[in-house]
Amino acid sequence: MTTPGCATTTGKIERFHRSMRIEFLSNRPAFANLKAAQQALDEWVDYYNTARPHQSLDMATPAQRFTPAATPPPASATAQPVAEDRVADNWVSRRVCSNGIVCVSWQQVSVGRHHAGERCDVHVDGDLLRFWIGEQLVKTAARTSRGEVRNKRALRTNAQG
Repeated sequence: MTTPGCATTTGKIERFHRSMRIEFLSNRPAFANLKAAQQALDEWVDYYNTARPHQSLDMATPAQRFTPAATPPPASATAQPVAEDRVADNWVSRRVCSNGIVCVSWQQVSVGRHHAGERCDVHVDGDLLRFWIGEQLVKTAARTSRGEVRNKRALRTNAQG
């Protein structure tokens, strides 16, 4: 049963039922009893989800498509030294707050709680703020304030401090 107005879910279920009628029920003799029918259906569903290639761009099975990929290590564990080009005047460094917020010139931008406590280098480029953690660009945000961006009481991007 699907929620009313959920066409996507309904379509997926209808597609599954069509596949089941074509692949499972066609050219199959009648089942001797309900237990045999349930066992055959369980085997087919397992095959459908784990072995049968699906008509998608990557031809992956549902089990492959919905198994989470290996989780990358936290950025702090793989952080590389800050690149030399991050010492220019248009770069500032901040520490990500416990709630995932980075403040630049009174503007608060969320880069995600999972980055809490990490060093974030911010490239101030005209109307944009680009937030880098290690060598990964994690966020680009429109700059809403026009005030001077300073490194006062913040981490330094260069070796001075």
